[in-house]
Amino acid sequence: MGAWVRVAAALFVIAYGANQFSPLMVMYREQGHYSAVAVAAIFGVYAIGLAPGLLLGGPASDMWGRRKLLLPALIVSVPASGVLALGSMPAVSEAALYTGRFLFGVVTGMAMAVGTTWVKELSQPPWDPVADAGAGARRAALALSAGFGVGPLVAGVLAQWAPLPMELPYLVHIVITLVVVGAVLRVPETRVASAPRGAVGLRAALTVALPARFRRVVAPMAPWVFGGPAISFAVQPAALGREIAGVGLVYATLLTAVTLGAGVAVQPWARRLDRRSPVLTARVGLAAMVAGILLAAGAAALGSPALAVPTSAVLGGAYGLCLVAGLLEVQRMAAPEHLGGLTAVYYTLTYVGFVIPVVLAALTPLAGYPVLLLGPALLALLSLAVVVRTGRQPAPQPRSPSCGRGSSGTRP
Repeated sequence: MGAWVRVAAALFVIAYGANQFSPLMVMYREQGHYSAVAVAAIFGVYAIGLAPGLLLGGPASDMWGRRKLLLPALIVSVPASGVLALGSMPAVSEAALYTGRFLFGVVTGMAMAVGTTWVKELSQPPWDPVADAGAGARRAALALSAGFGVGPLVAGVLAQWAPLPMELPYLVHIVITLVVVGAVLRVPETRVASAPRGAVGLRAALTVALPARFRRVVAPMAPWVFGGPAISFAVQPAALGREIAGVGLVYATLLTAVTLGAGVAVQPWARRLDRRSPVLTARVGLAAMVAGILLAAGAAALGSPALAVPTSAVLGGAYGLCLVAGLLEVQRMAAPEHLGGLTAVYYTLTYVGFVIPVVLAALTPLAGYPVLLLGPALLALLSLAVVVRTGRQPAPQPRSPSCGRGSSGTRP
């Protein structure tokens, strides 16, 4: 088994745990009697935990090494699932759900920043001399997308038909995580510490300069990476609540599986588009995002669960294209000693999209979802216009003032 496969497994299992909550939102609304705003807030508090996990984890791994950050994140995801399982206990349910989701945000942020970088480094010489230049981005994106898709699919099926619907999904995640922990222990380190230790060194590592292309191309696109899936499997079930009454959990699971399945399926195509033009993948992804959000508005206006299913496929395809486009851009522009930090900034911006369900749920007293969804559609269209205009300039080559041991190798 290649070393990158073990790190990809860590990304898979943490993404699995992070997104298993998505279809269960319907269960908490119907059986836990939480309001739509409360459930959206529990869903969104995950994004608050992501920020410190991403922004500290990536630069810290550039300074101290990948394993020292990814392994603790993987281990902490076990009690995070355990806390979420306590959500079935009336005395602690709401506090447990908020706490568990926040913890998952922290560990997912750390794992995504560090694990994506580690997979990229293990997908080049000397660890994988036959991999092509974009293999690291593709492998990390596929592992994350597969985890984000399989987790809610398994959780939704278990919650619908297995005993202990509010506990068993989290217990399954705990078991598979413990297996992956042992595999990660044997992965070679790719980044040997070369920066000053202590607070001074960490402050230096956290100072990540954002290239102009990052600000002009990556940043406008990034929030839609997870904004599209959030609309697909968090907003659409809420907008179709009356139409899917009684089958809401199964339906939400279906939308989640369709969304992430489309995101995985489109990623090989994303790489081919990138070979034609570095910004083409981002343009196509954002155009699909605009179309998908407008379709979601149409499904909500018509009250059509049937239309929402292909809408999820469009939004999922847009997610996969934008995710790969952003990772490829970051890996082209980042020097080795800043790859973890710049990847962390990128992922932080992607998770801004998870705020969308919370904002829309809070605004429903003022307007219905068909009208509210026009706002995100216009913002996505504006992002597309910015990327089209500013993305024509060639991507800059990364410059590295120093290449310490463990950070050498070809760059995509």
